[in-house]
Amino acid sequence: MGELSNCPKCNTLFVKTEIHDVCRECYKEEDAKFQKVYEFIRKRENRTATMPEVEQATGVEQDLIMKWIKIGKLKVASMPNIGYKCERCGSLIKTGKLCEPCKKGITNELTSLKKEEERQLAQKRATYFS
Repeated sequence: MGELSNCPKCNTLFVKTEIHDVCRECYKEEDAKFQKVYEFIRKRENRTATMPEVEQATGVEQDLIMKWIKIGKLKVASMPNIGYKCERCGSLIKTGKLCEPCKKGITNELTSLKKEEERQLAQKRATYFS
């Protein structure tokens, strides 16, 4: 069930749900903007457009376009120049919060930390006190 909240755009009171994070009127506005962006990037000649080019051609803010990509409303798999920034390094990504190199780097760091902890634990066990 939703919770009572103020719309972040117009400050109207509404019931916030997992699907809608703005009031009904603002959602209708967002949906109209989405249709404009979708129609633009659907055209073959616009598939290589960058985020600023899409913003300029449609008049829709980049933040809103990135929101649609993050929630999966806008599929950009066939558009090489549209995405959002990795939260660690800022490179362009299309899914998740981190790019693959950052994921691998974090995994490697965790693995080396785990090995270091295991080494220290083994060293503690081998030490005898008299």
